[in-house]
Amino acid sequence: MTTGRTARGAAGAKRAEQLRRRIERTRSQLGDSVHELAAKADVKERAMARAADVRDRAGAMTVQLRSSATQAGHGAQGATVRAGHGVQDTAARAAHGVQDTAARAAHGVQDTAARAGHSLHDTATRAGRSAEHVLPGPFRTAVRAGLRHPRPVLIVGAAGAAIVAAGVLRRRRDGR
Repeated sequence: MTTGRTARGAAGAKRAEQLRRRIERTRSQLGDSVHELAAKADVKERAMARAADVRDRAGAMTVQLRSSATQAGHGAQGATVRAGHGVQDTAARAAHGVQDTAARAAHGVQDTAARAGHSLHDTATRAGRSAEHVLPGPFRTAVRAGLRHPRPVLIVGAAGAAIVAAGVLRRRRDGR
């Protein structure tokens, strides 16, 4: 009768080890997803900075064109006023075009980040659901609670991934 208990104990230990490996894989995938999401969010920042730079240059160009028009206006005021209005219109259209392009780029980055977030959420949900079926009762209850309220689980997971990433970076820096 004790051999049956020993066999069950060994099988339980094996399942626990398999579960630990599965959890570690899921953590690794979650960490990779967080890094990908951070990289995509960085693209948004770069796009926003680039759009601001283009807007600044367009504004500087507008100021420069107005100044040139004013100087030319002293010699031939009537012709210069008409030319100045044409330049202003062109600059305004150019500025609007730049703003529209920047807005489209920002929306594209937002969409990409949203898709990445949804993908991360789906991956975490699938991992939770697959883990739910192999876990013992008390852990299964915790996983179900996490599936019902995924935001705190994702925040804790992201924080855990950040801690793991910081540890890895520190180990690399220290040469271990």
